[in-house]
Amino acid sequence: MSSSEGENFDLDAISCDESDGYSPAPKKVVSPTKAATKKATNATGKAIKPSAKSKPGPKKKVLAPKDENADDVWQDDCEDISDDGAPQPAVITNVRKDKTASETYKKLTQLEHILKRPDSYIGSIETIRQPMWTYDPENNRMTHREVQYVPGFFKIVDEILVNAADNKINDPSMDTIKVNIDVEEGTISVYNNGRGIPIEMHSKEKMYIPELIFGHLLSSSNYDDDEKKLTGGRNGYGAKLANIYSLEFTVDTADKNTGLKYKQTWTNNMNKCGTAKITKNGKGEEYTRVTFKPDLKRFGMNMIDEDTASLLKRRVYDLSGTVKNVKVFLNDERLKIKNFKQYVELYLSSAAAEATAASGGAAQGKPTVIHEQISDRWEVAFAISDGTFQQVSFANSIATIKGGTHVNLIADQIAKSLITAITKKNKGATVKPAQIKNHMWIFVNALVENPTFDSQTKETLTLTASKFGTKPSLSEDFMKKVQKSSIVDQVLNWAKFKADQQIKKTDGSKRNRLTGMTKLADANNAGTRYAERCTLILTEGDSAKALAVAGLGVVGRDYFGVFPLRGKLLNVREAKHDQIMKNEEIQNIKKIMGLQHNKEYSNVYNLRYGRLMIMTDQDHDGSHIKGLLINFLDHFFPSLLKVPNFLVEFVTPIVRVSKGKQRIDFFTIPEYEQWLENTPDAHKWDSKYYKGLGTSSDADARYYFGNMAKHMIPFATTQEGDRDLIELAFSKKKADERKEWLRQFKPGTYLDHNMDEIPFSDFINKELILFSMADNVRSIPSAADGLKPGQRKVIWGCFKRKLKKEIKVAQLVGYISEVAAYHHGEASLTMTIVNLAQDYVGSNNVNLLLPNGQYGTRDQGGKDHASARYIFTELSPLTRTIFNPADDPLLTYLKEDNDWIEPEYYMPVIPLVLINGAEGIGTGWSTNIPSYNPVDIVENLRRLMAGEEMTPMLPWWKGFKGTIRKVGDHKYDVTGIARKINDTTVEITELPIHKWTQTYKAELEAMIGEKGDGVIKDYKEHHDNVNVHFVVTMTAKDLEKAEQQGLIEFFKLTSKVNTGNMICFNFEGKIQKYDSPEEIIEEFYPKRLAYYQKRKDFLANELQTQFERLSNQARFVKMIVDKELVVSNRKKADIVADLRKLKFRPFPKVSKAKAAGETEEVVNQDEDAAEAGEAAGSTDYDYLLGMAIWSLTKEKIEKLLQQAAEKEAELLALLERTPRQLWNEDLDNFLKEWEKSCQEYESRSLLDANGKKIKKKQATLEHRKSLTNGRPRKGLHSDDSEDDFKPTKAVAKKKVESKPKPKPAIAGPSKIESEDEKPALAPKKVPVRNMAKKEEPHSDSELEITGPPPKKVVKASKLPDSDSDIEMAAPAPNRGKGKARTQEDGAKRKSYVLMPRWRNRRLIPVLDLPRKMIATTRLMSDLLRRKRKLVRPQ
Repeated sequence: MSSSEGENFDLDAISCDESDGYSPAPKKVVSPTKAATKKATNATGKAIKPSAKSKPGPKKKVLAPKDENADDVWQDDCEDISDDGAPQPAVITNVRKDKTASETYKKLTQLEHILKRPDSYIGSIETIRQPMWTYDPENNRMTHREVQYVPGFFKIVDEILVNAADNKINDPSMDTIKVNIDVEEGTISVYNNGRGIPIEMHSKEKMYIPELIFGHLLSSSNYDDDEKKLTGGRNGYGAKLANIYSLEFTVDTADKNTGLKYKQTWTNNMNKCGTAKITKNGKGEEYTRVTFKPDLKRFGMNMIDEDTASLLKRRVYDLSGTVKNVKVFLNDERLKIKNFKQYVELYLSSAAAEATAASGGAAQGKPTVIHEQISDRWEVAFAISDGTFQQVSFANSIATIKGGTHVNLIADQIAKSLITAITKKNKGATVKPAQIKNHMWIFVNALVENPTFDSQTKETLTLTASKFGTKPSLSEDFMKKVQKSSIVDQVLNWAKFKADQQIKKTDGSKRNRLTGMTKLADANNAGTRYAERCTLILTEGDSAKALAVAGLGVVGRDYFGVFPLRGKLLNVREAKHDQIMKNEEIQNIKKIMGLQHNKEYSNVYNLRYGRLMIMTDQDHDGSHIKGLLINFLDHFFPSLLKVPNFLVEFVTPIVRVSKGKQRIDFFTIPEYEQWLENTPDAHKWDSKYYKGLGTSSDADARYYFGNMAKHMIPFATTQEGDRDLIELAFSKKKADERKEWLRQFKPGTYLDHNMDEIPFSDFINKELILFSMADNVRSIPSAADGLKPGQRKVIWGCFKRKLKKEIKVAQLVGYISEVAAYHHGEASLTMTIVNLAQDYVGSNNVNLLLPNGQYGTRDQGGKDHASARYIFTELSPLTRTIFNPADDPLLTYLKEDNDWIEPEYYMPVIPLVLINGAEGIGTGWSTNIPSYNPVDIVENLRRLMAGEEMTPMLPWWKGFKGTIRKVGDHKYDVTGIARKINDTTVEITELPIHKWTQTYKAELEAMIGEKGDGVIKDYKEHHDNVNVHFVVTMTAKDLEKAEQQGLIEFFKLTSKVNTGNMICFNFEGKIQKYDSPEEIIEEFYPKRLAYYQKRKDFLANELQTQFERLSNQARFVKMIVDKELVVSNRKKADIVADLRKLKFRPFPKVSKAKAAGETEEVVNQDEDAAEAGEAAGSTDYDYLLGMAIWSLTKEKIEKLLQQAAEKEAELLALLERTPRQLWNEDLDNFLKEWEKSCQEYESRSLLDANGKKIKKKQATLEHRKSLTNGRPRKGLHSDDSEDDFKPTKAVAKKKVESKPKPKPAIAGPSKIESEDEKPALAPKKVPVRNMAKKEEPHSDSELEITGPPPKKVVKASKLPDSDSDIEMAAPAPNRGKGKARTQEDGAKRKSYVLMPRWRNRRLIPVLDLPRKMIATTRLMSDLLRRKRKLVRPQ
């Protein structure tokens, strides 16, 4: 409290009689005293009439103006204030008649000011009532109750107690404090046996030090702020205040060093100082005893009452708990409290007693206390409060009853830890630190250096935490104990209670009309007395709503409402409260249905709709939406799921087959597949797949609603165990149980819709589990090929398209969607393609597609890729060395919508999942597999082939220059590169994997600081898209500290890689966890080896088939030639019969394309044979009978025999090779292509688009204008002539010849041809953009033949014996190497070209001229004679 806080400067409120004879001015002055009823009078006693303009009301007295500088001590002499404090009617008189200026202004001594204005020093001296902790001697515990006490009195006693505690800091050997409180005599005595006060004369003040300390104000040992003190004193008042407010004050001390004892007494509020009594200290004692008798009248007290005594006793107990290793006596009885933890128990006993009383006498357990002594300066205890934040704290033995920075520091640490625990336990809970603190009871006993407080009363510590001298950090063990206490549940319960209160505000109600929801097609009877008959249809999107509205044309709008959902509903079981409150879908459903939070429903009479129908697509995502809605109802309104027929599912066919007017609907794929097996003529039926509701037409909708009973199936009421299953499917707490649930999944499981009602258990276990499995399949790769389904579709589509040239990514997206049955968004497929092609450091070791364009860099981790409409891609050369085409026919291909699509998995020559790694999060499972070096993988595979042990592999990324080090089981450190250049500079040339350049740049800027006051002064960037290069500048001192810490650690250049979650689908399609990459190779090896045997068998069979076919064809032709077989003029059936007898092998035609990407085209049955009704097998010999007539020639026979021999040789060579040899050949091909790609990757940043090596330099901007040195830039074909001739634009003549593409002019000798001769071929194609257009002076021609500027100019000449009007100049041979010439070079060298003249106003291109002209000797000699000037022919 400031020194002026308690003073009253409102002098207008003073009504005294010391200004007699002074008459106030007759103007309106409104008195603040409303109780005055008499009129103010002047000096003559006449009443002053109020102004006529004033409104009638209470009469107001007129106060005399006051001297603003007058001392307000005059208020003490006022006599018009009643005893009860009520203002009395005042008569204004002249009170300053005889007062001089000297009498007006007064000066008080320090002691007088303390007595006059106690509020500034000891607090209020008025009796107050407030709740306080006091000591209850009867029950031996602390009690929180309302007490009546005087703060000032309590403060002066506390000052003496704190001084005794401070002496423990000065003298650690002190072990006793004795406090005696004599209530009857009104005296208090405080004794400690610590080091006594030095009994010697002060050299400067010339008095004994005890007298100086206790009898003179502003004397203290705490004025040296450079000295770190742990005592409570600070300002030099302390004990002097107790002396000033005491009738008698005695100090008695013994000093061992001087061998003296000192005793002195002050009386009359320290106004009278007694003579000091100094005696010998023969026993060598050390102690200090202060005995004082407070001036109770100054505090308005007659005696030390019971409340005040209980407060003082509590402070003595405080000392016993906070001052360590000290015996504390109260009224000569030693207190049993020996440490801080026992002291805290006094409070917890009180809390238990209160809880027992509140429960009606039922015994309640004492709150558990969690105690920790952090250091010799900090001691902390924690307990759970009753819902409001409580604290009992001490700073240097001073009771900070209002807390302060020391309490906040501890509370914040605990709150931060609890937020983590609460979020882990329930991510849906939205809890802030302040709300957690409301459930804390913190006890803190701290020693801080040079403490500062809010006022002299020292109720709040204000010293900033950074100046405490020590930094208290609660241990992890303490935090775990706190987290295991009931506070987490209490906070969650409180959060739920608050959330319920807020959610109730969004409750719906049963009313007829809802506004503000335009997408709602409300039922006409919703919210009326017919509401229980109404059904709300929730649809998956707006298109499904359109289908439902079309169906309402059959059943009407009175009892059916439709509302579309946007995407998937929120999983409310794990959602935060804010998410639920802000989720429009949930709030809308509550309002539309009229749902009320926490209400138990036994019927639907209070709802706007009596039923809820779910209308979603018949795919996995549709099942998930149904599950999320069931989860919402189960979580918030579980009673509704017990109401019969409340929840209904709308089912539509997923496949419809039709033949004529017959139509059969199938609601599940397994049903349809079973029908296919059981129906012999199934191929005669037309099938249509209905993946989404949008596939159905309005006519279908009318059919569905017209046959409502067939398409609407109610859910059964919840049975025992159903709620546990719903929680299993949607609660994150059940992750481990959900994994086991998914492990039990059996392929072929489906929900049969041929039932009257659907049990929730069947829905969860037979339908929703399909979504969970599909989610995992989409997110987790296969150990076989390392691909997810989307990636596999892309690769299969590229193989099917036989992609050899680049294609725009946007076009490839459309193609994959068309042929591979991709049912998700285009953006997702685009990202899949982009990710397959990315090759920056940290992405793919082997990119299966080529990144032709900007596919993203390590600057932003690939997020900086261009749009799909701008970038191109094609298959990488490595792709087909990994996926050998010979394996394609061996794969198991999938079928969807009656079309063959990608295989179940590919079989690469090496495990691709280890080369590129994988990340993904599914349902119940996630995976994280790092990348490995392909060379290491190949070596381990070959070790397995040789029967050797594999060597452990470390993660590896292509292009990464840092280090990877194993630090534990499944744990690796990936570090970047930083090196010191000089005393102030550090160079960072590599970042850890998956730490992107832009992200790290932000970290460096954070190290610089907002005001540039960080450890880093500046940094410069020299990196490109491939390499990282930061140059960081620091001070020499900071760099030295960084080196001591380690540059890698200081610059945070380490990331962690964990291989403990390597999850893949194994070869049987089941999720499996792998402990190491070597385990994946071990499982891959036998499967891949078996496929090489399959490949060998397949290829052998194919070669055998081809050999027999060719041999049979050769034998067939030879038999016809030798007339051993006659085919002419015979029936086909007879010929076929003869061929069978002659044991020719039949080759039936392929009835359908093979699944392996349609390697053999479909061959339809011969129409003639079909019309003739030939028996089955009549086409088996068409490969013979369909041969051409010229096959009967001798050459054809020889060729067939030769081909058969070649196939036989191939077959024999294949049979000699083992599967391991085949595999090694594939591995060799892969390694060869891999080395080539690595060389290209390393040199990529050093080459330009033309493959030329670039020279790196620090250059400035160059532009076209800068290349001309300020002169106007010539056009691409401009001449260097400086005359004023301005040619028009040369027009190429395109209509003379119908050439597909005009060829550019070439450098070198021009060849002229006649019109009937072909133009000469250009020896070298020169791009048009590199040709300089030249214009010659003094020429009337407006056409020129352009080419590179010649280095020698040859003069044109006229042909003497020629009628031609053509002149020509021969260019000199080109000596350059393709480098661009500057404008200056062009100015020095004139370019001479053919200059045709006008002939019949038609331009003659050079290629149309007679070729013979250029060959004549005359022409060449003439050209040599005329060097510089073009001569016009006569």
